[in-house]
Amino acid sequence: MVERSWHPILDDNSEVARSLREIPPAHYTLKIKSFSLLSQMLLDTQQKNFESAVFEANGYKWKLSLYPHGDKERNGEGHISLYLVIADRDNLPLGWEVNVNFKLFVFDQIQDKYMTVQDVNGKVRRFHKMKTKWGFTQLLPLSSFSDAANGYLINDMCVFGVEIFVVSYNGRGECLNLLKVLDTTYAWNIEKFSSLQDEYHYSDVFTIGQRKWKLQLFPKANSRGKGKSMSLFILLDDLETFPSGQKINATYKLRIKNQYHDKHGEITGTNCFSATSCGRGCSSLLSLTDLHDASKGFLVNNSLMIEAEVSAISTVKNFSE
Repeated sequence: MVERSWHPILDDNSEVARSLREIPPAHYTLKIKSFSLLSQMLLDTQQKNFESAVFEANGYKWKLSLYPHGDKERNGEGHISLYLVIADRDNLPLGWEVNVNFKLFVFDQIQDKYMTVQDVNGKVRRFHKMKTKWGFTQLLPLSSFSDAANGYLINDMCVFGVEIFVVSYNGRGECLNLLKVLDTTYAWNIEKFSSLQDEYHYSDVFTIGQRKWKLQLFPKANSRGKGKSMSLFILLDDLETFPSGQKINATYKLRIKNQYHDKHGEITGTNCFSATSCGRGCSSLLSLTDLHDASKGFLVNNSLMIEAEVSAISTVKNFSE
């Protein structure tokens, strides 16, 4: 088989990517059983191109336009030229435009694979009143296409195809804004710590960044660190007014204060909070050994000091046209 070194040219000379795949085109296939007769018929009738039947894809009507002798007006002489054309334009609204990413195909009958030809980097093409077709002026050199060793034209039969993806803007989206927060610290002082009997305890509800929060303390750790460490979590508390499906990101710091010096037990995190995942923190923030060691300075006069900071929080505003 001869080496294939041609480079298909789009009608505005953009860069083109080629690849092989086994899966046939998703939207339309044009099979021609007598290519030479079609070519001669177009020459005899002085027609430049053959147009396929109209087909529908992604809510629009299309057709393929094949130039067996090349689109000479666009420097396609000596090549196969193939274009995607938007059809039924009279029924489109005034000022219409359709943005499309598409692939054109040529079937390699020897390898049983389709050569795909498309713009590099998935470039989107805009169809509108003044530009109703896009395609590849130099899809293949006629000499390469006609050589049966290449597999594209065998027993005077060939197959072309197209795949179309319409890029539609639905007018919906969201605006994410991450804001620094002032007055970020909440202090929770627990007196008579040794008298706590329940598995966990909640702080009062506090507001930071226009959101309501609370702390959850496990004096002897939650299930992950049971009996070894103290666990502390920050929870989003305004779930009744929190939109379903919405998420916020927050940067926080949880701290068990050392009352003698600044070697606190603390963690810092940035996490996503939602109605279904409203808590973040640490299962092993401070070991119970360090907590009850009087020289460590965490539990002084049976009093524990806890702080929470939220330094940044995202706001999300949904919008639609």
